[in-house]
Amino acid sequence: MLTTLLSALALAAQSTPVPPQATQLPPATLPPIPAPVTPVVEADTRPYVALATDLGTITLRIENKRAPITATNFLRYVDAKRMDGFKFYRSTKSWGPANQLVQAGNRGDARKNFPPIAHEPTTKTGLTNCKGALSMARLNPGDATSDFFLLLSDIKGFNADAPGGDGAGFAVFGEIVGGADVAEAIFNAPISPTAGEGVMVGQMLEPQVTIKTARRVPAPADAPKGCVVKGS
Repeated sequence: MLTTLLSALALAAQSTPVPPQATQLPPATLPPIPAPVTPVVEADTRPYVALATDLGTITLRIENKRAPITATNFLRYVDAKRMDGFKFYRSTKSWGPANQLVQAGNRGDARKNFPPIAHEPTTKTGLTNCKGALSMARLNPGDATSDFFLLLSDIKGFNADAPGGDGAGFAVFGEIVGGADVAEAIFNAPISPTAGEGVMVGQMLEPQVTIKTARRVPAPADAPKGCVVKGS
């Protein structure tokens, strides 16, 4: 009798399902899986200008947000087509490898010049006179009109905070992003041994290199990041 009762209990235990909650741990609470983050890519809205010269084309990126006064002045010449026919007329080979630049501007009808512009020092714009920089030429702060430099070396002495400088420096407002070899060719072009005055003697190109056209162009797909923006 006892044997029969034990057998019946064992059979009942085998046939009765065990509730899942008695054999399983509660599910772990996991943090939600975040959705993939798509990086925000800001469109490059800075203007680009192509200078078509006798020796080839130089493409410039204009820092119109950081140096709005100087950039607007340059683009005004471009949009009015007044830069067509301007000349690259100076190369500072005589200054040695640490101070290399070429200078361009209106070497003809002075009536093509717009009024002088206010000076924008690099201490305010956050830009710097590095190799490739596009800087405004001037005699005194506030008298710049059409002349500009393309730097072929870093010239930190052109910055407003340069030790021993005049505290104003030269206003950077863009940089070369294409055709650096053309700028180098202009720099290495023949020089007149006698033309020019003062420090420019021995720096005047002969013949001068003509800017045949200056036009806005779309941003190049492979435009480099550049160096003129400090800390970039």
